[in-house]
Amino acid sequence: MTFIAVLGSTNMDLVAYVAHPPKRGETVTGREFRTIPGGKGANQAVAAARAGGDVAMIGAVGSDDFGRRLRQTLVTSGVDTDLLRTAEGPSGTAHIVVDDEGGNAIVVIPGANGTVTALAPGDEALIATADTLLLQLELPLSAVLDGAQAARRHGVRTVLTPSPAQPLPPELLAATDLLVPNEHEAATLAGVADPHRAAEALLRQVPEVVITLGSAGSLYASRDADPLTVPAPRVTAVDTTAAGDTFVGALAVALGEGKPVRQALGWASAAAALCVQRAGASTSMPYRSEIDTAS
Repeated sequence: MTFIAVLGSTNMDLVAYVAHPPKRGETVTGREFRTIPGGKGANQAVAAARAGGDVAMIGAVGSDDFGRRLRQTLVTSGVDTDLLRTAEGPSGTAHIVVDDEGGNAIVVIPGANGTVTALAPGDEALIATADTLLLQLELPLSAVLDGAQAARRHGVRTVLTPSPAQPLPPELLAATDLLVPNEHEAATLAGVADPHRAAEALLRQVPEVVITLGSAGSLYASRDADPLTVPAPRVTAVDTTAAGDTFVGALAVALGEGKPVRQALGWASAAAALCVQRAGASTSMPYRSEIDTAS
């Protein structure tokens, strides 16, 4: 079993389901509202644990009811939360509108996540024992950089999801082994819309890139190998909210177990395809037996 540390956010997703999202100044009537545990860090942790990884979470929840529920969701999913801090005040929240085509628009309010500005005692020791460290950008960038550099010091593979997209400091890219943007994030970072050209540009900054392409699958590029495109299963999407995080969590498990890249990408795509056919973030993530059957 591969050991994966996750340094990232925990949010309570406040999800409104509507036929179409409101335009500016418009009010629409929704058909359903749910509160669902999420956050990119917690999502990747749950996805990796359900995919068969041994997972530990580093981050923070608030001292509110959301915080208690977020922690319990991770524990129930088999994620170690010993280093998940509790910060006084509200937990992070994500306000999400999901339309009938499965698309979404999201506003994230950091809450307790904003208090994680650096590694705390015990965090680096945990990272040092991991096979892989998963990072995203919903924590302050100083903490993300701290985690990446700690992983680099200890020879731990670092996988960075650059979301929400923002300029990345060279020292963070220098400590990143695998960058996993979606096609929009890749275009923002590379300044090039075409995924193949974006991958070429990003390889000047990191050794390996996987660009997720939604229903078109994923593109893998490496300094040491030819580009590789792996299609995604054809499914009807209900909610795409956690698809990218499910893909990354499953990919980390597959690579940590030594699966060849093409097989790992196909397995992660099968996990994401299962996820988008269900509503919610952590509630939609498949278990290993389901991924094995679908892949």
